[in-house]
Amino acid sequence: QVPPLDPQILNQKGSLFLTRPSLGAYVATREELLGRANDIFQWIASGKLDVRIDKSYPLNEAGAAHSYLEGRQTKGKVLLIP
Repeated sequence: QVPPLDPQILNQKGSLFLTRPSLGAYVATREELLGRANDIFQWIASGKLDVRIDKSYPLNEAGAAHSYLEGRQTKGKVLLIP
């Protein structure tokens, strides 16, 4: 587990910026994005990739899902079901 990091400490030590990569940093085109997504879905379907779903909430209970996430007790994915 990665401990929390106060970005101000980096600032005080002279760091100019803090970055958090997003998917856009790794895919150049929509076709590449769709291809990678297809790979992931195939891995899930074949059992090569295990996706652990901890809890599911109806969309109208999004607040409860948020509270659950903020409690930092999740053991897998938390889904909102439309």
